[in-house]
Amino acid sequence: MRRSTHPALRTPLREGDLPNKSLLRSSRRSKRKISLLEIFLMAVETLWSNRIRSGLTMLGVIIGISSVIAITSIGQGVQKSTESSIAALGTNILQVSAAAARTGGISQGAGSASTLTWEDAQAIAKQVPAATAVSAFLYRPSVQVVRGNVNISITAIGTDLNFPDVRNVRPELGIFFQQQDLDTAKAVVVIGAKVRDDLFAASETAIGSDIRIQGKRYRVVGVMERKGAVGLQDTNNMVYLPLTNMSAEIVGNNALTGVAINGFWVKASNPDQLEAAEFQVANVLRLRHDIRLPKEDDFTVTNEVDLIKTFTSIMGSLTLMVGAIAGISLVVGGIGIANIMLVSVMERTREIGLRKAVGATSGAILNQFLMESIVISSIGGAIGIGLGVALAFAVATIFKFPFVVSLLSVVVGFVLSLIVGVLAGGIPARNAAKLDPILALRGD
Repeated sequence: MRRSTHPALRTPLREGDLPNKSLLRSSRRSKRKISLLEIFLMAVETLWSNRIRSGLTMLGVIIGISSVIAITSIGQGVQKSTESSIAALGTNILQVSAAAARTGGISQGAGSASTLTWEDAQAIAKQVPAATAVSAFLYRPSVQVVRGNVNISITAIGTDLNFPDVRNVRPELGIFFQQQDLDTAKAVVVIGAKVRDDLFAASETAIGSDIRIQGKRYRVVGVMERKGAVGLQDTNNMVYLPLTNMSAEIVGNNALTGVAINGFWVKASNPDQLEAAEFQVANVLRLRHDIRLPKEDDFTVTNEVDLIKTFTSIMGSLTLMVGAIAGISLVVGGIGIANIMLVSVMERTREIGLRKAVGATSGAILNQFLMESIVISSIGGAIGIGLGVALAFAVATIFKFPFVVSLLSVVVGFVLSLIVGVLAGGIPARNAAKLDPILALRGD
């Protein structure tokens, strides 16, 4: 019997060229169709034999998926927390702000000009049928509050007796200031819950104690209930003064007539009445301020339902944008998988040639390499989902906002990892399937 003289077949097999267990099983099954389960088991065995390299390959997918899940969850939690805080303060509220003052051509923000007065707010309460209550406000974003050796900078709001009803926040301890306090501009103050925690020890009584605001002495008559933060503004970290006192002692009244205010809140009977209230408020103010088209309004009316919708839209866009940036990690992970799989094809060239020589089809080779990349990305995706959920839970716990994980984001994250596996493994698997068995057996 003639011996083959083909140079590839005369090349002696080295120790590394000996068939492994998965190769032997594949060879014995070469004459029948191999099931997906068998291909999966062979892929797992091959990846397990290179555990460190497989783990490092998964890292890009893990970081990408966990980032997407965590960012999406944190964004939804912050959004839900803010919406709840605004809703707790009332969703049937209009905020009317004075015009923006301009200094050197730069706007100082709505409410900074002296275009609204307390008398405007009182006129709205009388002349707008859709309004059930009106509360004027005058604020300063940073005032110095001192008690003993504790010195803090917080927001001060001067307001009237309608504030608790309109803003749905009431004293938890003590009382809100009274009509006499408003009439006489008395130096009394109601403090927020966080202010009480900062200025007083747990065993101390805040009610009846004195504190200094901008160097002036005030008697504490109440402590507000906790309501949480609305956006960047913490309602617990504020002090509330009689509007008349705030105007005279803290701000200084600069209106030509009446008491200048930054704005006022208008409470409607229900959210359906907000549009009617907005129309009526604008008309009354235009008449009082003698504003006729094309002259611009010297006030701004904000619907808090629209505010929630706007905030939701902004948060959704930010979450999507940051999530897309985090998704770049998935692309990097896919490149890593493709790179490792290409290296794996080169390292296992002789194995592939031997498998083909004993009857393995190109389809079987293609399926195994493709399965290996899918397994890597799937396991990485599963670990990434778990890590992302854990990270989101930790952040929500630390910063005290609702923990929200969307099932859709989890499903999308896992599907993305599968897609990455298919795309990253496609070219290496195709290259492996196209190898010529004779040339593969000759390769080093």
